[in-house]
Amino acid sequence: MGDFKLTSVEEFEAATARLLETGAKVGADSWQMRVKNQTPHCKFGEQGICCRICAMGPCRITPKAPRGICGCDVHGIVGRNYLKFTAGGAATHSDHGREICHTLHCAEEGGNYQVKDPAKLLKLAKEFGVETEGRDIYDVAHEVAEAGLMEYGKPFGFQKFLDRMPESQKELLIKNELAPRAIDREVASSMHMTHMGCSSKPEALIKQSIRCGMGDGWGGSMMGTEFSDVLFGTPKPIDTEANLGVMNADNVNIVVHGHDPSLSEMICEYADDPEMIAYAKEMGAKGITVSGVCCTSNEVAMRRGVPMAGNFLQQENVVLTGACEAIVVDVQCIFPALGPLSKCFHTKFITTSPIAQMPDSDFIRFSPENAGENAKAIVKMAIENFKNRKPELVHIPDMKQKATVGYSLEAIVKTLDGVTNSQVDVTGTTKPLLECVTSGVLRGAVAMVGCNNPKVRPDTAHIELMKKLIANDIIIVASGCSAQAAARAGLMDKRAKDLCGAGLKRVCELADIPPVLHMGSCVDISRMMNLVAELAKDSGLKISQLPVVGCAPEWMSEKAVSIGNYVVGTGIDTFLGVEPYVSGSTEVEQLLTDGVREWTGAAYTVEKDIDKLGDAMIQRIEEKRAAIGI
Repeated sequence: MGDFKLTSVEEFEAATARLLETGAKVGADSWQMRVKNQTPHCKFGEQGICCRICAMGPCRITPKAPRGICGCDVHGIVGRNYLKFTAGGAATHSDHGREICHTLHCAEEGGNYQVKDPAKLLKLAKEFGVETEGRDIYDVAHEVAEAGLMEYGKPFGFQKFLDRMPESQKELLIKNELAPRAIDREVASSMHMTHMGCSSKPEALIKQSIRCGMGDGWGGSMMGTEFSDVLFGTPKPIDTEANLGVMNADNVNIVVHGHDPSLSEMICEYADDPEMIAYAKEMGAKGITVSGVCCTSNEVAMRRGVPMAGNFLQQENVVLTGACEAIVVDVQCIFPALGPLSKCFHTKFITTSPIAQMPDSDFIRFSPENAGENAKAIVKMAIENFKNRKPELVHIPDMKQKATVGYSLEAIVKTLDGVTNSQVDVTGTTKPLLECVTSGVLRGAVAMVGCNNPKVRPDTAHIELMKKLIANDIIIVASGCSAQAAARAGLMDKRAKDLCGAGLKRVCELADIPPVLHMGSCVDISRMMNLVAELAKDSGLKISQLPVVGCAPEWMSEKAVSIGNYVVGTGIDTFLGVEPYVSGSTEVEQLLTDGVREWTGAAYTVEKDIDKLGDAMIQRIEEKRAAIGI
């Protein structure tokens, strides 16, 4: 392995402890302190047994009071809370997709946004029935964007992207009333069902949770992914670096954070502008460094090679370095704490979306129409803030790893084309990957996704599970904060192949890939759904028969529940390391861990012991292999 070694969680924690010392000097608090103040958590909330959907309560279920004032029992209350949680997540990711649709509709030759992948646009046009022959590419783009926007509110039918599914899974969903209709209708139906005096039957509430999640995964999120590729380019493997050491003490440091690539792409454009670089030098810096946090980071890393400073629970750390001139955010997973924290330093905390307005921030409203003008103003503001840096507070941990990122479905297919020695022409299909699995070279695959959560030692579950799985010849596709955990540890370095079992190591050598493949941001879990759909079609199997499982060992957000529901709805068994708020109802727990299998072909497993969680995934993959005779 030469000089290669993984970065350990202990090293992550030591670096954070040093940054917290700086924070203490200036009176800043941190999530670590706030966790202590909020512990222990409300047990009624953790079990999902409190209800505040009307003003007769709030009601909470106890042995002494087994029903709410309206008479709803614990199973109805837990089911309603779970559905509301799902609806919040589905609305969030799908609204992200809507914004990308709108951005595509504003694209024009020479404009702020342009079509960078016309081939993917034409493919989408064919799916949506948009005429392309002899037409200007931007006329096509605008009509495709309109067709995408119609998916949010169309009055009849199901989500268009369901046609990408194997017929068997699509029919199963339709039969069980789980196939998503208009995206906004599923969110609205969910909110209607959870209003006082509507559904309290657990089966109905969990079915709608699956259907609402499917509207996200096979609707809003999938459009967010596909249309982003059209606008910004379909990712292909690119080298970058990860961890806080990517920040540069001599440069103006701009950190982009959130989820919408429309903002971060324009910030990167202007940070690379020679005029802005010259201005930074005039202000005393040597240049400009853009790095990222959370899924915005994934977006620009996989298309531009922009370094990844950290994931969800590192967002405060970039400010604590004392070297961050501006942290520029769009939507989702942003700590309101960044406002008062930034005031303890010289950092500008810049919010850009009316969806995510926060106290103690500079609000610069961002839209496709003013993107260039405002991105330039933000970069200029960061440059001018460089002189306000306090050198005595600057400490950037000397910690970073190399990573190869950007494995879209198209990139995976192209990369694996040359792995097998098959005499059959399989170019452009997933058959090389299938051949690796059926021959036993690979045992299967795990889609590792999700957030960080202080309830779990941050990043530990992601990293330890990945190490265990790749040692057992199980390849990993990762997205979101899970992908960043892998990158920061070094598991997306191609040299990490030496941590693999013999079969996966051979695949990594032949294909020149790391054992953990970066598939993008959290909306890009839709790429994983397209991958399993293609694997099922190419193999002639049902999705639920493939030796593939999903895992979110440190999930924390409403989006994660929506994602889990659409992964299960797609037919992929899903493993969680943090309990959802349903333990107060035996009926809801039984439905999620077993009953939904009849409707979708898959179910949830919850296991807080990470070693046991890994064993359970390996066992499930081996069971699936045995069931199909490989």
